[in-house]
Amino acid sequence: MHLGSEMSSLPDLGLFTMGMWSVGLGAIGVAVTGMLLANTDLFLSKPKAASLEFLETIELKSLGEEERTFKAGELWKKNGAVIMAVRRPGCFLCREEASELSSLKSQLDQFGVPLYAVVKENIGNEVEDFQHYFKGEIFLDEKKRFYGPHKRKMVLMGFIRLGVWQNFLRAWKNGYSGNLEGEGFILGGVYVIGAGKQGVLLEHREREFGDKVSLQSVLEAAEKIKPQAADAEK
Repeated sequence: MHLGSEMSSLPDLGLFTMGMWSVGLGAIGVAVTGMLLANTDLFLSKPKAASLEFLETIELKSLGEEERTFKAGELWKKNGAVIMAVRRPGCFLCREEASELSSLKSQLDQFGVPLYAVVKENIGNEVEDFQHYFKGEIFLDEKKRFYGPHKRKMVLMGFIRLGVWQNFLRAWKNGYSGNLEGEGFILGGVYVIGAGKQGVLLEHREREFGDKVSLQSVLEAAEKIKPQAADAEK
């Protein structure tokens, strides 16, 4: 009788094992599907284009010895500007892009177009250290409006995207390093803005960590800038 009881329980054990396998395979399937979806643009927040009217009224602060507050439109009023909205100064991916943008400085100077950057916060020596990679003046955008009008964040999804890891590897191979100081989830971008009311000529919004602007696109947009005549400024 005892042996028969044990034999009768075997089918239940088999069903239990099959059930556990099904649950396990289901969990793996969900994880794989999640990974695949995370590497598409399906769940990425879509950027909203920033109008010239929105950008020119942004309040910026200088970071020099004489701190002043001014409207961002002053930066491009005469000669236009190339502006990098830095996601995080200590990020090695941001330092890589800053360095590459700075490699255009001599060509931008020939066009008479200045190169600037804005940061969200001024922590410790972060901006000062970032200046080693960036050859333009840096300003503080405390309200983070250059990261809008619709601020986009990438948090955990950023660490399971293949493109992000490829960007990490590329920057690391190129010798860049960084730290984890400051807010780094609100995505940044690069703007090329024409003189006066010429408008936004290029707006690159970071899709994921390390999504850099095309340097060729920056130069092509900068070449289109028409300096503002002195009498037109009045």
